[in-house]
Amino acid sequence: MIHKHITDSDSDAQPVVRDLPAIAKRVLVIGLDGATFDVLDPLMDAGRMPNLKAFIDRGVSGPLESTKPPITPAAWTTFMTGKNPGTHGIVDFERYDVHTNTLSFNSTQSVGHVRSLWQIAGEKGLKIGAVNVPMTYPPRPVNGFLITGFETPGTDVNFTHPPELKDELLNKWPNYTFKTNWQRKTFGGDALFQENVAAMANSFHEGADVTIHCGDKYGWDLLMVVFKLVDNLQHKTWKYLDPRFNKGHEKRAEIAYKAFDELDVALGKLFEYAHKHDASVFIMSDHGHGSLEGKTQPNLLLKDWGYLVLKEGGAQTQTRVRHIFRRAKQTKKGKFANQYQIDNDLAVDFTRTRACVMHAGMYGFLYLNLKGRQPDGIVDPADYETLRDELRDRLLAAKANWPNRGEFNLFPEVLKPEELYGCSRDEQVWMPDLLLAPEDGLSVVRKIRGNTPVRWLPWRKLEGTHRLDGMFAAAGNGIPAGRKIRSHILHSTPTLLAMLGLRVPDDMDGQVMTDLFEPAIKTESEPAVAVSDEQAESAAFSEEEQRILTERLADLGYLE
Repeated sequence: MIHKHITDSDSDAQPVVRDLPAIAKRVLVIGLDGATFDVLDPLMDAGRMPNLKAFIDRGVSGPLESTKPPITPAAWTTFMTGKNPGTHGIVDFERYDVHTNTLSFNSTQSVGHVRSLWQIAGEKGLKIGAVNVPMTYPPRPVNGFLITGFETPGTDVNFTHPPELKDELLNKWPNYTFKTNWQRKTFGGDALFQENVAAMANSFHEGADVTIHCGDKYGWDLLMVVFKLVDNLQHKTWKYLDPRFNKGHEKRAEIAYKAFDELDVALGKLFEYAHKHDASVFIMSDHGHGSLEGKTQPNLLLKDWGYLVLKEGGAQTQTRVRHIFRRAKQTKKGKFANQYQIDNDLAVDFTRTRACVMHAGMYGFLYLNLKGRQPDGIVDPADYETLRDELRDRLLAAKANWPNRGEFNLFPEVLKPEELYGCSRDEQVWMPDLLLAPEDGLSVVRKIRGNTPVRWLPWRKLEGTHRLDGMFAAAGNGIPAGRKIRSHILHSTPTLLAMLGLRVPDDMDGQVMTDLFEPAIKTESEPAVAVSDEQAESAAFSEEEQRILTERLADLGYLE
């Protein structure tokens, strides 16, 4: 039976075709990038964030497991598509081309072969609104409006649909920005720290106000906003948020905590807005957060074990000197400019190298230098599996000493993508040969600095990094109060479709979170719609835009 209704936000709108009885007239999705109950629970227990606390008490909540790796582009793309990274094709900010030995940035042009939540719901006539959702640049048309996410180079490019929304947005919010705005000055002190945190807190209010303004203007059945700087706030202030590290720094800790108070005020505005429009609310993060205490160097291990060979004649030192010079002169073009080659950052002799971590962030992405695949490949395809298993075993066995904690395994997991994602390597040539998952508290870097497998960070450089467990909370019609469950980010889009009375495409890897509802809701699948993956006529980012993104992401420790 097909159930139809006309949205009351626009009586002339296309009829909304709901395949099944819907438990939600509308759904407001609130993304808290990087949010974790490890931070939120202590704040709520201390009487802070009363709006969020009341919301959680009247609904269902719990940990939301992220993708592996638990990084923004992979996780938010998994959310939007209901597919794992082995299907949608994004595992990192960067994409390595095995045929040319070059790196580029991922964008919406990288996922033209899969449909998003916005497309699926919009094709059923639902009015869509999306604000600041990562991995939505360049913008694609939707049945409603869309403002792209933080990977947008700046406000001088087209970042909205419809295009005319951009001028309206900048006229009303002239300081609207995609920058992180974290300023550094030698003697900035507490005053500059407070100014930086205040800018992040202001972004929470702006995000809520923009969402409400555009929601009123365009109407909506499915509306989403992501507060991206929740993640940035934790990256930059973790040593003040974490009781293990903030002793003697109570003033800065309180400044950071107050930013979450402001976030709660913004959430309160959105809860009230959702209530006004008879909408259910689904809050979620793309991953969790924790301390970043060290950076592990798998390419150093590969070099010491004889799998990776650096160029001779001081090439590595020259590479680093050029890097320092560019930064000092502020003339760095960005490492993806001019068909960036891997050895511009790491002086690798690929004619003698069998394996290298080509890009890194939360995880390390290791590629064998395969003959017939990479330009200077030397590994015979007949030796591929033997060498891959050998490397996996050695990396799993690699150990180091954590100061004051003792010996530990550098990489608790070394994963084969086809086993992790259930996909075919032949169809996904972009995939790394191994994914290196470091111990919690560490990130992975591609560069080689010094001669130890981990570069430990002093307290003054300690920041935050991602963890696998994010969070979610939902409340509204058919969602019982006080229930705690655990779920996975894969299941978010199927669940939202089911809440809105839509069938779930049968090619999704995720499933409806049936234990979210009481009584159980009716769900059905439908045949997936084939997508024509047309190649983009031009690159998503210009050379200057790549420079901007390189610096923005490097500032958060994503590109090293």
